[in-house]
Amino acid sequence: MPLLGRQRMSPSVLSKSRNAPSHRRGLRRPLSSFLCRATALAPTTPIAVSPPPRSNSHLASSPHSYYHYTSILQSCVAAGSLRAGRQLHGRLLVSGLGSDTVLATKLVDLYAARGHVGQARRLFDGMPKRNVFLWNVLIRAYAREGPRETAVQLYHGMVEHGVEPDNFTYPLVLKACAALLDLKTGREVHECVLGTRWGEDVFVRAGLVDMYAKCGCVDDARAVFDGIAVRDAVVWNSMIAAYGQNGQPMEALSLCRDMATNGVWPTIATLVSTISAAADAAALPRGRELHGFGWRRGFWQQDKLKTSLVDMYAKSGWVQVARVLFEQLMKRELVSWNAMICGYGMHGHADEALELFNKMRAEAQVTPDNITFVGVLSACNHGGMVKEAKYLFGLMVDVYSIKPTVQHFTCLVDVLGHAGRFEEAYDLIKGMSMEPDSGIWGALLNGCKIHKNIELGELALQKLIELEPEDAGNYVLLSNIYAQSGKWENAAKVRKLMTNRGLKKIIACSWIEFKGRTHGFLVGDASHPRSDEIYEELERLEGLMSDAGYVPDTMPVFHNVGDDEKRNMVRSHSERLAIAFGLISTPPGTKLLVTKNLRVCEDCHVVIKLISQIAQREIIIRDVNRYHHFVNGECSCKDYW
Repeated sequence: MPLLGRQRMSPSVLSKSRNAPSHRRGLRRPLSSFLCRATALAPTTPIAVSPPPRSNSHLASSPHSYYHYTSILQSCVAAGSLRAGRQLHGRLLVSGLGSDTVLATKLVDLYAARGHVGQARRLFDGMPKRNVFLWNVLIRAYAREGPRETAVQLYHGMVEHGVEPDNFTYPLVLKACAALLDLKTGREVHECVLGTRWGEDVFVRAGLVDMYAKCGCVDDARAVFDGIAVRDAVVWNSMIAAYGQNGQPMEALSLCRDMATNGVWPTIATLVSTISAAADAAALPRGRELHGFGWRRGFWQQDKLKTSLVDMYAKSGWVQVARVLFEQLMKRELVSWNAMICGYGMHGHADEALELFNKMRAEAQVTPDNITFVGVLSACNHGGMVKEAKYLFGLMVDVYSIKPTVQHFTCLVDVLGHAGRFEEAYDLIKGMSMEPDSGIWGALLNGCKIHKNIELGELALQKLIELEPEDAGNYVLLSNIYAQSGKWENAAKVRKLMTNRGLKKIIACSWIEFKGRTHGFLVGDASHPRSDEIYEELERLEGLMSDAGYVPDTMPVFHNVGDDEKRNMVRSHSERLAIAFGLISTPPGTKLLVTKNLRVCEDCHVVIKLISQIAQREIIIRDVNRYHHFVNGECSCKDYW
């Protein structure tokens, strides 16, 4: 095949090329070298193309020349060579072929694929005829690069122009709807799909599942999923991710099991979503099973899988294992740094989090984002590092120009409140650029509880009631502040207010997983089949703790009752029952992971430290605020939480 540079050209065009300025002549060399390579890349089987319109210039009259332009441009698209494509675009304009539909479509595809959406749109707008492929190219570009509203607008324009969407169009516009949380348009697309032959297309169905999931409509997503007769891994993955993204990790884990039962092999995407669900559910045994399965399937070199495992092990209390996997990553992206830093932060390993943060910036030259700063600020909060937290907050705003979110403010208010620096905390809240949410006022109220600041605590509660009038926990917290200060009448008034409003305190619950089954316990629970053994184990431990000098602290019982009744209420707290079950059910030396839906009380914290020493067990408690690692009579929080 002769090179384009050797094609016969008219004298007028040749003279234009020779008389071009030197900098333009210089452009011919890189294009010529690319065209040589592109000729080798061109398919041996001729591409079927329409002959150029007669209205084009005399160059277009040569079918061979037209085919050659088409072939070379297709090679530019395949190789993603924007520079050569631009130069060829210029030659097409000179030759009179710039407005040809086939060639212009390939140019739109090239510009859009390389992120030059504006240039692609200008070409698109100048084309008199636009087929479904051309619309899809531009919709895909906007759905990926943004603004995604334009992708939705193009979809509507496509329908108005009488171009029928296909099985590529629908997933693209559904992706844009999912990103925009545009449920209305998503439902409209769903209705349109049902009336077409694409209603059963697996990718369209997967797009619908994803759209409903992102918009928080899990039941709608499941209805679409259940209506699919033949489900491949893409559909299963979409539904598993839907459960994981909407706070239903156990359903995600169950569906993954169903997927395998139905003979569909999990993919990398399956494992990443399911491992993330295992992390959220604190289901470490399931996460470890998935870890082993991934390794056996040969995915052990996949950084994406390792990053999800870093997050899972960190959230499950195995921070050391998470760090080992982190160090094994071939390439550490921002998401992997964030997973490890946030893992250290949630466990209160402030020094390790800050050390890794500095390494990320100095050695790896990775720019932190808002999630990174949530991790390090959380670490400072759990470690009581007020000075460091204030420095990092300033670094985020002044150096990295990251606009603080409510999460960043909450961390800073929390660490200031913990330290009793209420004036600074309140001034920070008053100076926020957005309205403080319940997390901000809750952090301040928690600090008031620690330091018995009743006046500011009442103000914080007033704000919380305005934001969350039905949340009983806010009333309970203020009632506890009054009780700690011995103001029983005020505490009783708050509880009476709760009763009058029909509010009930959240029942404390703890759970532990054993042999693939979750065992839950309430305070004073006697419903477990091994309840007698559990209480016997607690009595045995209490005897050993008493010999070591332990005296129950009844301060956490905020009821005006006798000391004996208070002691009985404390000793049957749900986390103690879960720990006792773990001790009698697992071999000596086994690490225990217990999850609790509320904060660990002060007396239980002391007791669990003693149990870890007596039983020589590592015990991890994941409460509503943070993780506590109990080893040899000490806790990772250093009694600061």
